[in-house]
Amino acid sequence: MSSNPPHDPSLARTLVLDELFDLSLYRELRRISGDRDAQQTLDELIAVEIQHLAFWQKFFNLTLEHLDPWRRIKLQIMIMACRLFGTTAVHLVLEAIEVHGVRKYLALWREYQQQPLAAALRGILMDEFKHEDVLVTKLTERKINAERIRNIFLGLNDGLVEILGAVSGFFGAFGSATMVLVAASTTAVAGALSMAAGAFLALNSEKEVKTTELAKKVFLGEDSETAAMEEQPLVSAAVVGSAYLVGATVPVLPVLIGADDAFFSVVTAGLMVIVVSTILSFLSGMDITRRILLNLAIITVAVSVSYGIGVLAKSVWGIAV
Repeated sequence: MSSNPPHDPSLARTLVLDELFDLSLYRELRRISGDRDAQQTLDELIAVEIQHLAFWQKFFNLTLEHLDPWRRIKLQIMIMACRLFGTTAVHLVLEAIEVHGVRKYLALWREYQQQPLAAALRGILMDEFKHEDVLVTKLTERKINAERIRNIFLGLNDGLVEILGAVSGFFGAFGSATMVLVAASTTAVAGALSMAAGAFLALNSEKEVKTTELAKKVFLGEDSETAAMEEQPLVSAAVVGSAYLVGATVPVLPVLIGADDAFFSVVTAGLMVIVVSTILSFLSGMDITRRILLNLAIITVAVSVSYGIGVLAKSVWGIAV
């Protein structure tokens, strides 16, 4: 639209390509999905995305018909994951894409709310809140427990970081792979039990609070309709504890197969942290690069401090194996 004031070409390209990516993704998911509810939701999302893409192309007077290489790779990875893991993966992808879309447009609206672009962003956000987000929320609420899936990856992440730190510290203190294996395995089991117990107590407390609130409303004659808890305390405890234990296995595995220092544990755990961080970032709408760098910084500090403490303990107390 020539009547519009000039805009940042990079922003224009990003917004057009993002809408083209979403449209391409929804079309591919529609093609491979065997779930009727998901297909109906995707049909409606496709119609909205066609409008959004046309709007931004007209607004910026910019027509792009093909994705850039990075977005093509991302699209293929998502489609592959959905083919492998089926309907649940489709629903998770839809939810994550909507979270990213809402956060992106809200951030842009805050930045440009005093400029002409704000009106266009407001219109897109209204579509996101009133139509797309509602559609995806209704679908995923019926089909998946996104909170449980996030808990799985959070448990994995905790197990990775904590036991990697323990392995590094034990190598610094003992130097013996056998002692490190025994100590790290014991710590991993204790950590898994602790995480499971924490999850159980937290959800059990939440359940008691909701039960008390319900009884209060019944006594006062108020509307007693409350949403049922999606997770039971014992189930949640088992999920979190198991995920932690799986994550903790990653840095221990190189020692089990013969590593005599922490190097391979650090490399293996670092690669796994990148994978887990990417998935967590995608599901929660965080910036992926920021999350990866943050977690890598955390494990760097954990390894350095733990190894230093181990070396210091060996020096001060004369630990020898």
